[in-house]
Amino acid sequence: MEQRLRAVCDLMVPTVRETAGRHEYDGRVQDLSPDGVRAGLAAVRRARAAGDGTAPGSPDDAQLTVFEDALETQLGTLQLHRRDPYLHLSNLELACYDRDYAPAEERAIARRRHLAAWPDAVDAAIASLDRLSAPVAAALLGAVRGLAVGLDPGQGAETQDALAAHARLVGHVARAADHGEPEFALGGDALAALMGSQEGLPVDLGRLAERADAERDRLRDLLTEACGALDPGRAPADLVPDLLADHPGAEAVVPEAARLAGELLAFTREHELVPYTDGDCLVGPAPESRRWSTAMLTWAGPGEPDAPSWYHVTPPDPDWPAGAAEEWLTVFSRTTLPAITAHEVAPGHFAHGRALRRAATPVRRTLHSLAFCEGWAHYAEEVCLEEGFRAGDARFAAGVALEALVRVTRLSCAIGLHTGAMDVAEATRRFMADAHLPRAGAAAEARRGTFDAGYGRYTWGKLEILALRERTRAAAGSGFTPARFHAALLELGSPPLGLLPARGLPLR
Repeated sequence: MEQRLRAVCDLMVPTVRETAGRHEYDGRVQDLSPDGVRAGLAAVRRARAAGDGTAPGSPDDAQLTVFEDALETQLGTLQLHRRDPYLHLSNLELACYDRDYAPAEERAIARRRHLAAWPDAVDAAIASLDRLSAPVAAALLGAVRGLAVGLDPGQGAETQDALAAHARLVGHVARAADHGEPEFALGGDALAALMGSQEGLPVDLGRLAERADAERDRLRDLLTEACGALDPGRAPADLVPDLLADHPGAEAVVPEAARLAGELLAFTREHELVPYTDGDCLVGPAPESRRWSTAMLTWAGPGEPDAPSWYHVTPPDPDWPAGAAEEWLTVFSRTTLPAITAHEVAPGHFAHGRALRRAATPVRRTLHSLAFCEGWAHYAEEVCLEEGFRAGDARFAAGVALEALVRVTRLSCAIGLHTGAMDVAEATRRFMADAHLPRAGAAAEARRGTFDAGYGRYTWGKLEILALRERTRAAAGSGFTPARFHAALLELGSPPLGLLPARGLPLR
């Protein structure tokens, strides 16, 4: 890697190791201590000043600049490493070695090196996390505890030392949950700076909130229309619980997801929605340390030899109480699981990952905007609806609307929570009312908003891609097709939203 890209990657170690497949970082933890962060930011500034052969004004220069500015804002101005445990959790995560990107022995060695670094990484986390609020600590305490799932003290001194370090981190976060400051909000200016720096464009939170409200209203209409087709005599609020209750049993979730993945890959290929759907996408339960996620896609990274990607779906554990298991299974309903699979597999994340492997430059293959990445996958759900996937079954339209209502409510609640216009209880009620979530699920979404201030990225990214599609359609006229637009868009990799062309994409 060139100097500028290397300096940026050194401050994004967990991300570039897994999503970009930069396995030179295997077995390493990032130094997230106060001194380590200062040193990393200084290295980014030096590399930027020196230049490294990236042509000034080129797309790569622009993308690097956005990521450099974002790191300066996140770790310099806002110092999120002092208030956000999630940065440190990602740094400790071991599940990245579970996928078959390299021989098992090689991955096992890297995992052991990584585990041996836990004590130093935990010491750095505790030194940094001096602004950890009680709500954020409480929201993430379970995830912190879950890091050690599967680690056995009988595995040797290295594991015993790691578990002792982990216990120190759990204690630090637990104390913050009990005694930390109650205020978690970043503030409106800080939220706008965070979101804008990550995507390379100015953010007007008031205007973005208006766009979110308009999108919510459009999605409500879509849900109402779909529910009317399914049962004309019932309102959505009455019908949705029954739709969600129609789901496979715990033992059938993985086979159902696998069947849907095959169906959506076939549909995507038949309609030529994306340029690439090659490679293998396997379906199975998530690794133990990631069983907090109901569904996720781990792709073959652009920087590694090709290997299977994994669509992970997580059924409830057999020992869960019946009520908790039933609520978890509603996520995999026959109404919502098809939309989730379109998002995770095709034409969503899996297809995007295949395109990223063909991106033209190391910068495009390595640095990925989360808002574009999640925005693309979210956009992909509605593309399937537009192109006629299961056109005779209004449940698919209802599922697309329900999934989108969760995402747009995240955007509204992120703005409300971090500007002080909304508290966690109000956000919980908003998820129940607007997204039709049960109270436990709504509360979990609201708590996520306390630490993941940018979790409105799904809807924001989707809206920007839709706006670009309309600009491109207007410029291309009769030459516009979804396939040509998607091919041109995915050639960009996963660019920050502010780098999307202002006049539309040139189509080949």
